[in-house]
Amino acid sequence: MSARLLLFTGKGGVGKTTLAAATAVALAAAGRKTLVVSTDPAHSLGDALGVPAGADPVEVEPGLHAAQVDPRALVDEAWRDLRGHLRTLLAGAGVDELAAEELTVLPGVEELLALAEVRRFVAEGPWDAVVVDCGPTAETLRLLALPEALASYLERLFPTHRRVVRGLLAGVAGSAQVDRWDATADALGRLAERLERLRDLLTSPDTAVRLVLTPERVVAAETRRTATALALQGIAVDGVVANRLVPDPGAETGAAASWLRTRRAEQEAVLAGLDGLGVVRTVGHRAQEPVGVAELLAVAESLYGGADPLDGVRSGSAAAEMSRDGDDYVLRIAVRVGDSDLGLARVGDELAVTVDGRRRLVALPSLLKRCVVTGAELDAESLVVRFRPDPDLWMR
Repeated sequence: MSARLLLFTGKGGVGKTTLAAATAVALAAAGRKTLVVSTDPAHSLGDALGVPAGADPVEVEPGLHAAQVDPRALVDEAWRDLRGHLRTLLAGAGVDELAAEELTVLPGVEELLALAEVRRFVAEGPWDAVVVDCGPTAETLRLLALPEALASYLERLFPTHRRVVRGLLAGVAGSAQVDRWDATADALGRLAERLERLRDLLTSPDTAVRLVLTPERVVAAETRRTATALALQGIAVDGVVANRLVPDPGAETGAAASWLRTRRAEQEAVLAGLDGLGVVRTVGHRAQEPVGVAELLAVAESLYGGADPLDGVRSGSAAAEMSRDGDDYVLRIAVRVGDSDLGLARVGDELAVTVDGRRRLVALPSLLKRCVVTGAELDAESLVVRFRPDPDLWMR
């Protein structure tokens, strides 16, 4: 049985590190061999657990290990060979050394390597569960989108462009440059395979994202946009954790009780608007910052109440289903957009869906490749796109 992978993310400062660590502590206490990993550049996981944590898993207590991935330390090891091949190829094509150095800097490579390290832990470790404390929401979305974005680019680049470039180099630069290109292309091919494995991991039924927020309208709005962006990438959200819920003063009177009553009512109104995001769990605002295993276990008890921390309702996978409606074909993409800005465009044989600046390319079934888009609409659960056969292509 493969390890369950649970990723925690949310707006900076909402307490995701504490809740990820508390979840890992609870899983270990229930007898599951658990690894909690931080990919957040701020790296406060060790502080929350009250133990030093480094790049290699360290045992916190029986059944619980922790690690803090340092992607900068991985760059030289994993990216060195491919960068070297690319620099050699560019230098052989007449690009000066400084320009070649700049051209071979891959944006997002550190984040990509952090995710690859998480995959290695999942694939090679003895864990029943791997809990990841991700960076703030924007960084996490960029991180989780990288495998698909880069893989899509490489799919377009190979094998056609590989043959074209190889033929060009053979005619212009000679066999030495062809050999350099073959080495570079092989390295890129290996990168593409790694990216495919990362995509498989992120969209696996054993993987889910848990969104952490504080019950505030601005934070809740960002959380909804995050859920939609993850759905576009086919990554499941299994629930939401609302942190720092203030106590209910009950029948108490006085200025402090009045303040608490007003604040609690505002928070409950925000919580009532989180429908459609899976299980909503709440954690009370604590007087002291929880540090160490015992304190984190108390947080987990408040959060899960003795239930299995891995229980959730997976939602948000952007599955696409096609159906027939009279002369039209209908493509239904299961993603809630809400009040987000939506964009839709046809890009060759794919449909580009953009929500609040986040784009996903949805590969069209072969039948719809010979159709034109005639309209689109939103219902409560899906984006519905209508197609009609293109007379110029239909009989081909």
